[in-house]
Amino acid sequence: MAIAQKLQDFLKANTVPYDEIEHPRAVSASRAAQAARVPGERVAKTVVLHDAEGYLIAVVPSTHRVELDTLQDQLGRRLDLATEAEIAALFSDCDIGAAPAIGAAYGVNVMCDESLATQPEIYFDAGNHMELVRVDQSAFETLMQGAAWGRFSHRE
Repeated sequence: MAIAQKLQDFLKANTVPYDEIEHPRAVSASRAAQAARVPGERVAKTVVLHDAEGYLIAVVPSTHRVELDTLQDQLGRRLDLATEAEIAALFSDCDIGAAPAIGAAYGVNVMCDESLATQPEIYFDAGNHMELVRVDQSAFETLMQGAAWGRFSHRE
């Protein structure tokens, strides 16, 4: 498998050290965490939302659910889940359902849950269902430059 090209280009452009972690096919972030045998709190789940202003990625641990009302209150926006077709267009070099948490690589704004800031390393989809990217916390913060941070999720 190969990391999605836009993501790979972005990682290299930002000189971020990373590892590629292969795992058996998994179609959700929580299952990818299990398949890769890593703690679910360290795997970033990507939820793609939109409104009249455009698209937004909400990034939370794979063990959490987005509190949409809380997120909307923090942003002052009314958001809806993006459709599969919209996600496929935004992340054209990725498998459906494997959008990376690094919105900047795709020109999409990001809102990141603060609970991810406490993890020593973060894993996220590489753009396919059989690979995660692992970065340390400082590299994740570099990749999240320009992202907004808040508390808008709870453990499932």
